[in-house]
Amino acid sequence: MAKVSPFCAWRPPIDKAHLVASRSFITYSQQDLIDKLKGNPFTFLHIINPEYEYQKKISSYQEKVVAIRKKYEEFIQKEYFIHDDKPALYIYRQIKNGNTYTGIIALTSIWDYFNGKIKKHEATLTKKEEKLKEYLKITKINAEPVCLTYDYNDAINAVMQKQMQQRPEYDFSTTDMVRHTLWLIQDKNDIDTVVKAFEEIDALYIADGHHRSASSSLLGKEMAEQNPHHNGNEGYNYFMSYLIDDKQLKIFDFNRIVQDLNGKSTVEFLEELKANFEIIPQKQLVKPKTVHEIAMYLRGAWYILKPHSTVINDKDVVKSLDCDILSEYILTPLLGIKDIKNDKRIDFISGEKGYDEMVKKVDSGEFSVAFGLYPVTMQQLKAVADANAIMPPKSTWVEPKLRSGLTVFDISDNCG
Repeated sequence: MAKVSPFCAWRPPIDKAHLVASRSFITYSQQDLIDKLKGNPFTFLHIINPEYEYQKKISSYQEKVVAIRKKYEEFIQKEYFIHDDKPALYIYRQIKNGNTYTGIIALTSIWDYFNGKIKKHEATLTKKEEKLKEYLKITKINAEPVCLTYDYNDAINAVMQKQMQQRPEYDFSTTDMVRHTLWLIQDKNDIDTVVKAFEEIDALYIADGHHRSASSSLLGKEMAEQNPHHNGNEGYNYFMSYLIDDKQLKIFDFNRIVQDLNGKSTVEFLEELKANFEIIPQKQLVKPKTVHEIAMYLRGAWYILKPHSTVINDKDVVKSLDCDILSEYILTPLLGIKDIKNDKRIDFISGEKGYDEMVKKVDSGEFSVAFGLYPVTMQQLKAVADANAIMPPKSTWVEPKLRSGLTVFDISDNCG
């Protein structure tokens, strides 16, 4: 059973929600960040970047995190954030590029993370875990939910559909052409229905937010061990999550572009590919239509690469992934890319952006070859997680990407 709980969020007043909520900090260019900070006094980015208002560079990481908490408290004092007076579940719908995503923002248990009810498919870095743990220990806030997916459930969907007939709390569009809508579920019977339905679900799968879930769980465990009066209901036992069923979540391809052919000519490279792939020339841009098809754009020409049967290992949930096949049989042996995470000769482009950017970069001469992959399927993601295995880096691009500051969970809060 998976434990899901309502909570009392800190969130923007209705008239400021579109101004407070922001994209993830790392998605902004330096100039865009400066423009946002300069032009919008309400944006959550002011909390993440306290240096801007203090007009000084904060040297140490700990000092910066303390300043973030201080800035967050200033937002509360100025009533840029208000506090719900009773626990709720929050339905969040995002409409982006013709796709609609609807799920529930709620609390999930760190103990489900430790006991394997919340499953992961990516490796986490200890150094990053510790850094985020320190961040959470001082700021005490989850401002961007971890994205979890689960098997579609009729009871949960029925409650959402019922509640979405009501007037939403927020309904606004942002300049990136994304529409955001939020409803509150505060009816006890509906909350109980959702909570009980999740109790019947065997597992939740992390779609996005592996480091955030790991750091929250590590901190919560540490705080529980240090609390002689620990009872399991404290805020540190939970982290904020966005729960979206597997019919709603969308996994895009995560494609690769490589700067050079590792000293090989086009003819030599194509000849070496024949050892493990059938090469099918194409007259125009083409995308893989199924798993075990890889699109390749090389010197202005398109190809489909189909791995030979000897290459495909369907008994291994990781080695059967096309991104792993690409690495094992092309990137490493032919192009000399042994460390896909750190080699500067390779870059990654999400399928959500389309193939145009890949073509542009190859045609410009900045890169020599591009590989388009069929998206990892939900079944593949679950199979890897169920096997306690780890996908190669940059295997999936998951949508939706949620806004920071739309709902905030304070782990020191007693409302829940």
